[in-house]
Amino acid sequence: MTILTTTTDNDIFFMTEVKFYDPLFVPDRELIYSVVSAKFGNRWIFVRHNKRSTWEIPGGHIERGETSFEAAGRELMEETGAIRFELNCVATYSVNTDGELRYGRLYLAEILELGPISDISEIAEEMLSEQLPENLTYPAIQPHLFKRILEYQISGEKSRC
Repeated sequence: MTILTTTTDNDIFFMTEVKFYDPLFVPDRELIYSVVSAKFGNRWIFVRHNKRSTWEIPGGHIERGETSFEAAGRELMEETGAIRFELNCVATYSVNTDGELRYGRLYLAEILELGPISDISEIAEEMLSEQLPENLTYPAIQPHLFKRILEYQISGEKSRC
């Protein structure tokens, strides 16, 4: 599935293409991001970085020597305070913004126990919501990732990572 969107920043237009692949797809370059749509009870968790006023799906960079699965778990704990959770791999994805191609892996987490956000976290606050917030940090990307998560839930697919 390929999704094209156009965004603007100070009257400069950016074309963003988001593609989804099989969870086991291995791209020709390294995975950079692990993004985790996290559910606690019947609500989704969204986070706000301490240097931004916008909302994000939890996630971040995969560190050297870390797998995307390990990064997803680490980011989930750091950004949401998740203590116990089930983590499922949903898809590998790519984002191409004006010719700059990057890959990541998308996960779904069912949080069973939630504690406080870590003191070392870059997250200022978290929000529990039944839907994707309007004020997003990455509006050309996050709605597509969230839609893929919802499709995964409806389909009954099983994690294969």
